[in-house]
Amino acid sequence: MQLRWDVVDQFSPQEIAELAEKLRIPDIIAKMLLRRGIADLDIARRFFRPSLDQLYDPFIMQDMQKAVDRLRKAILSDQKIMIYGDYDVDGITSVSFLYLILRELGADVNYYIPDRQLEGYGLSEQGIETAKQRNIDLIISVDCGITGHAEIELAKNAGIDVIVCDHHEPGPTLPGADALLDPKRLDSSYPFRELAAVGVTYKFCQGLLMRMDIDLSILEHYLELVAIGTAADIVPLVDENRIFVKIGLDRLNESENLGIKALLEVASLSTREIGTGHIVFIIAPRINAVGRMGDAERAVKLLTTDDANEAREIAGILEMENRHRKNVDEETFRQALIQATEQYADQAIRSLILSQRGWHPGVIGIVASRVVERFYRPTILISIENGVGKGSARSIEGFDLYDALKSCEDLLVGYGGHKYAAGLSILEENIEAFKERFEAVANSRIIEEQLVPKLSIDAELHLDQIDAMFLKLLRMFAPFGPHNMRPVFVSRNLNVVGNPVIVGGNHLKCRVQQGRAVHEVIGFGMGDWLKEIQKKARGLDLAYVIEENEYMGRKNLQLRAKDIKFSQ
Repeated sequence: MQLRWDVVDQFSPQEIAELAEKLRIPDIIAKMLLRRGIADLDIARRFFRPSLDQLYDPFIMQDMQKAVDRLRKAILSDQKIMIYGDYDVDGITSVSFLYLILRELGADVNYYIPDRQLEGYGLSEQGIETAKQRNIDLIISVDCGITGHAEIELAKNAGIDVIVCDHHEPGPTLPGADALLDPKRLDSSYPFRELAAVGVTYKFCQGLLMRMDIDLSILEHYLELVAIGTAADIVPLVDENRIFVKIGLDRLNESENLGIKALLEVASLSTREIGTGHIVFIIAPRINAVGRMGDAERAVKLLTTDDANEAREIAGILEMENRHRKNVDEETFRQALIQATEQYADQAIRSLILSQRGWHPGVIGIVASRVVERFYRPTILISIENGVGKGSARSIEGFDLYDALKSCEDLLVGYGGHKYAAGLSILEENIEAFKERFEAVANSRIIEEQLVPKLSIDAELHLDQIDAMFLKLLRMFAPFGPHNMRPVFVSRNLNVVGNPVIVGGNHLKCRVQQGRAVHEVIGFGMGDWLKEIQKKARGLDLAYVIEENEYMGRKNLQLRAKDIKFSQ
């Protein structure tokens, strides 16, 4: 797919030089900091050295005092507590984190995660019924509940109190819970709105321990769970999220959690230094797989067990479920491509809405993301069963999915989510009308330029500039993720040396030279460039990220190609 290179030079040479002199860093590093809104020494120090001391006071969050007091009462009175979570990684890590903390505090606590296919997302009538059967006094919902009006009322009518710990967009009115923790509340004064659910859960536990005058170091024992949930939920890795992931990754690499150790072992990551990419592409899919394909409570059991044999057994199940999920993915993607190609034949379309009976609802979100990568249109996949469709939606830059669905809400049974990812339910008979309405909304809000994906380039780099000091400073920008992506560089007029080859599944491998510097390049899925490069071995413009590739215990530098052009 053609990419639009966006080399942004928004700062004057004087601004760059001044910051470089203050921090005693190369101009190119100063430019990258300015692009991230870091313009003075103190902010730079906080960015490069995040610490838990930089976290906000949890009691700034709306309803925190009420939530903490109610939970404290439940713990001190030996009341029965049920943690009710979502079945994705953010939900599973939120449940696990809260369960482990409350278990340490001696609380009478259990957990419940709904069946994805039978109950769907969020609080359910069946879940409330289970709470009644367990004689629960307090339900704490994590990663769901902010729109659960009917279910919370059902719980309250049964004499069960409810605390909501969520991070999704609330509806026009809030449900009648005893406390509602959500930084996206319209009346919220919390300084950072973009916490993952596991981040909100951390803040809740932080407030609880402060109220009970207990050392906060307990939270650090489980910080790797916060890092996994935050990175996996693709929230902006800035502010508190960056702190959680940065420090949590340090703990993850030395984790004593038996479940995490078993998971890293089956994923062949035991000897590697874990980064956000490993979480997003290797760890998270395995945790997600059990929720997508079956019972997500097995993942909570994995992350909270004290039995090494049980941990290995469950990790093996996750590995098998993930392989099965991949097979289902591939078949669903193949079927979705047929529909998408047919719709895309009309180049004027601004969205893709694909539906079919029998698609597994657990994989349609993944497949929707892959369709977006292929066609770069907001995409919704709908799985139909018994006349009702369950949909997963993924977007492109600049198009607000949640707001677009709001414009179609009279055609939907329900919907929820974020700007770039959302879910919905719809009657089968309304799908065609929904397609037309959603396309009209997309057509009115997406301009032609948005349909060509943009590759934001941090700076132009000469290959000779990639030295040990530059790499050391570059590592300090990690962890990488939304709003702090791995820096993309461009080097121009390179020569290809040696023989470029295709390796693995259509991946391009070659070496490039500029001046005296020679570096290895890998271009995943870019094998189609081979013939062109063999014809023109000179004058190559390369957009890339710099990575350290680890193989057989050895690390070597490589440039991972993002796009290729030839110098004019």
